[in-house]
Amino acid sequence: MTETRCALVAIVGRPNVGKSTLLNHLLGQKLSITSRKPQTTRQQLLGVRTEGTSQLIFIDTPGIHIGQPKAMNKLMNKSAASAMTEVDVTLMLCDRTRWTEEDDLALQWVSRQEGPVALVINKVDLLQDKGALLPFTNELAERARLDAIFPVSALRKQGLLELVSYIESLAPLGPHLFPEDHVTDKSQRFLASELVREKIVRQLGDELPYATAVEIEHFAEDERGVLHINALILVERAGQKKILIGESGERLKSIGTAARKDMEMTFDCKVMLKLWVKVKTGWSDDLRALKTLGLDPVGDS
Repeated sequence: MTETRCALVAIVGRPNVGKSTLLNHLLGQKLSITSRKPQTTRQQLLGVRTEGTSQLIFIDTPGIHIGQPKAMNKLMNKSAASAMTEVDVTLMLCDRTRWTEEDDLALQWVSRQEGPVALVINKVDLLQDKGALLPFTNELAERARLDAIFPVSALRKQGLLELVSYIESLAPLGPHLFPEDHVTDKSQRFLASELVREKIVRQLGDELPYATAVEIEHFAEDERGVLHINALILVERAGQKKILIGESGERLKSIGTAARKDMEMTFDCKVMLKLWVKVKTGWSDDLRALKTLGLDPVGDS
């Protein structure tokens, strides 16, 4: 009988270092939403890569951040911390040599790990002075136990084969946890809601960076194979609703069109998408509302 290997891998780091982009390129397809705005990822997302006898299960996590007192931000940090429990490998991402207090916090967290920890220095294709990498990594290696260091460009797919080979070498013997054709543990409803939210963040990131949430109210395929999706977009104030809808509804239409196109690629079928906007004051600081939206508390609140 052929021996199989399976590894659980946490991808952690401060916001906007490229964790979701790395996951997407490791999987070879778009799964986790991305934008240039920090804190785009709000909860854990499993991505499964199965090649031959090896299965790697990556956990994309919210960015580890400080100075945000709302309930949603606390849950995001708890979600990132919980991802590092009982994993086989932890990947800590940073953005070139740009180091912040939030990187310090992430480094503290990964330093407590018993298993292997690899520092992944992302966006090295944008690094002006490549000679700065060695002193930078030497300094970090003195401050924390780092079992390996990988300079990569997730967006340009540079250095990813070496990273995958390293993880596979650490994967313990054991059965695969997912069927070969599975890419994630998330439902299509979840992926649809995330695609809508991605378009909002990308198109209105400056006006509404974190004030929106998306709830799928209807998700059904008709007899012709057309997928009908109704999505409710929550905002916290009436003024935000006005911005989101736009003049004569043009902004909402643009968001819907972009989201629908991605959904048709993701679900491989024709999609009819309808969007509504509703004001729900204080949703991002309401634990009950966050749980309803799928942002379940991790541990004690």
